[in-house]
Amino acid sequence: MSAAIEWLEPEWPVPRHVRVVSTQRTGGASEGAYASLNLAAHVGDDAGRVRENRRRLCAAAGLPSEPLWLEQVHGCEVVRADAQGGVPRADSVVATRAGCVCAVMTADCLPVVLADQAGTRVAVAHAGWRGLAGGVVEATVEALGVDAADIVAWLGPAIGQRAFEVGPEVRQAFIDRLPEAEVGFEPNDRGRFQADLCGLARIVLARAGVGPVYGGGWCTATEASRYFSFRRDGVTGRMATLAWLE
Repeated sequence: MSAAIEWLEPEWPVPRHVRVVSTQRTGGASEGAYASLNLAAHVGDDAGRVRENRRRLCAAAGLPSEPLWLEQVHGCEVVRADAQGGVPRADSVVATRAGCVCAVMTADCLPVVLADQAGTRVAVAHAGWRGLAGGVVEATVEALGVDAADIVAWLGPAIGQRAFEVGPEVRQAFIDRLPEAEVGFEPNDRGRFQADLCGLARIVLARAGVGPVYGGGWCTATEASRYFSFRRDGVTGRMATLAWLE
C-alpha cells in the first residue's frame, strides 16, 4: 500500500471556503529522485507518473477543477486562474470566483498565499529570491484588487536561512529596492550570506501594506523525507501549493 498524500493547510483568519493545500512529497507514483508525489512535468520525470500524481492529488484534496499549472520563470507576471488555453508563463495566479484552482510549484522557493479577509479572492505566488527582489509579491497584491490592509498572507515551506547561502549580488538586489531588507542576510565565514527567504517575504509584504502574515518555518533543504529541494539534490521533484474558493 502506498503512503498517503500529505499536505499543510494554513491556520489563518479567513473564511472556511478559502481553501489552501501545500503538498509534501509522499503519496505519489514517481520513483528515484522524484519519489514520490512529484507534480512537475518539466523536471525529467516520467510524464505518465506525473499525470497520475496530479490525478491522485485532485482526488485526495477534492479539487473542484484541474489546477492552472504555470510555466514558472522567476518573474512577476500574474494571471487569472480561469485563463483559457495552454500553460501560461507566469509566477503568480489569482482566483476571484469559486471553482478555479491556483497553483505554483516549488522545491526551495517560497509559496506565498494571499487572500482578502472577506474571502472573495485568493492568490498564490512563486517567490524565490529573484521573484521577491523583482516584485512578484507586490504584483500579486495589486492583482487582487482590494486594499492591501484587507489582505492576509500565509508562507509555505521553503529553504531555511541556515541552508540558503547566496552571494553579495543577491543581497544588493534587495537592498537597492528595500534598504530594510539588510536584516534578512547574515554574513558567513566564506564572504557570502545566509538569506532568510521567509524574513525577506515578511519585509516585502509589510512594505506592500499587507497586514497579518502567517506560516513559514518549514525548511525544504533539511527535511528530506517531507520535501523536495533543488539546492540539496539538484535533480528532484516539485511540491505544489494550491488555493481556491469553494
